Amino acid sequence: MVHFVGAGSGAADLITVRGKQYLEEADVVIYAGSLVNPQILDYTKDVCTIYNSAKMTLEDVISVMEKAEAAGKTTVRLHTGDPCIYGAIREQMDILDEKKIAYDYCPGVSAFCGAASALNLEYTLPEISQSVIITRMEGRTPVPERESIQSFAAHHATMVIFLSTGMLEELSRRLIEGGYEAETPAAIVYKATWPDEKKFICTVGTLAQTAKKNNITKTALMIIGDAVKGAKYDRSKLYDPGFTTEFREATSTSAGR
Repeated sequence: MVHFVGAGSGAADLITVRGKQYLEEADVVIYAGSLVNPQILDYTKDVCTIYNSAKMTLEDVISVMEKAEAAGKTTVRLHTGDPCIYGAIREQMDILDEKKIAYDYCPGVSAFCGAASALNLEYTLPEISQSVIITRMEGRTPVPERESIQSFAAHHATMVIFLSTGMLEELSRRLIEGGYEAETPAAIVYKATWPDEKKFICTVGTLAQTAKKNNITKTALMIIGDAVKGAKYDRSKLYDPGFTTEFREATSTSAGR
């Protein structure tokens, strides 16, 4: 069996209980060495064989899985955050399907959740933003034209932008071209939930300047939108005394906000 496991956003204790159990039982671990906190490997047993996939190709990774499976061993493929987001797991699973090797998938805490926790931020605020767009700038890996930053910016939803720290001047330009004002609140969160986490509140127009000033060149998320700071939002209906739910009758007229 191969277990795909989300390691969480950084802090070793943010791995799920199930993910930790899989690591404790694993005979082989292949982990994303450039992104996963190595402290998480302390959960493995002494006889576990550990591979750093930062130095491996897809073919190398599959070869290790095949050999472990042939020897009756359990493998954990340990990805950063939750591997359903930019985790490149589908290509691994498809090959395992072809080879009739069983696998499952244990979710993790994504970096976009870790970034929100770093800022004590709620992405979805009534009358401000009820949608979160998770995307990235194109680099060596292309992005479909219909999913351009400009087209998403037109919605004025909350945006969380991965894998784009080295392109912030261009990111700002595209966000503004798409409809955001240069003064729209923004945040840069570096290594969310890691011991060396850093966070900076800025604006769409000052993303590049803020990153340069603080020597942030990689491993950061950008958060865009009025949910970041200072927006005047409506009170949630769920806990409004004037709002009837399945479990509670309205008791008074809401004063609102």
